[in-house]
Amino acid sequence: MGREARCHCRWGDESGAVKALLETDELIVRGEVKRRARLTTLAQPRADGDVLRFTAGGEPVELSLGAREAALWVRRMTEPPPSLAAKLGVGPHARALVLGEVSDAALSQALEGATTSLAAEARVLMGVVADEAEVAYAIDAHAALTAGAPIWIIHGKGKSAAIGDNAVRALMRAAGYIDTKVAAVSDSLSATRYAKRT
Repeated sequence: MGREARCHCRWGDESGAVKALLETDELIVRGEVKRRARLTTLAQPRADGDVLRFTAGGEPVELSLGAREAALWVRRMTEPPPSLAAKLGVGPHARALVLGEVSDAALSQALEGATTSLAAEARVLMGVVADEAEVAYAIDAHAALTAGAPIWIIHGKGKSAAIGDNAVRALMRAAGYIDTKVAAVSDSLSATRYAKRT
């Protein structure tokens, strides 16, 4: 989703200048008011002139965004989030060449009916990696796909991950790739899409 605004916020009894971030599944407010709420917990979002109004945990909330932004935020807050398959850009007409073990239920479901074993048919490469050697293998395999096809590197999240965001990003950038999108796969996996620099 990724919308953000600097605005005035009133959240319950608190008010002040904030930076508000509307993410895929949560609203984050930083500044003179500091709050965080899952979008599924926000009730009755509506645009009232220049103000976005809703309730969170029973407290009234107002964000002075301007009429256009308030309407956009309401729409984003109330539309269902895209599926993982849509976030990854895969489906029956956009097949993925998958490398590595797919043991995560959410990833397995997203890839159902959207994979191929032939590089010539693949529109995207999905590298499920656990170490540097598997990242290198995914980079090598990516060369067989049509020019311009993206590569997703899927790896563990958090401090316990065998290889994390920073290590993957360093390896990919050293190989001439630039990161273009990040998607949460599940509680334990994250994915970053890369494109070859031209």
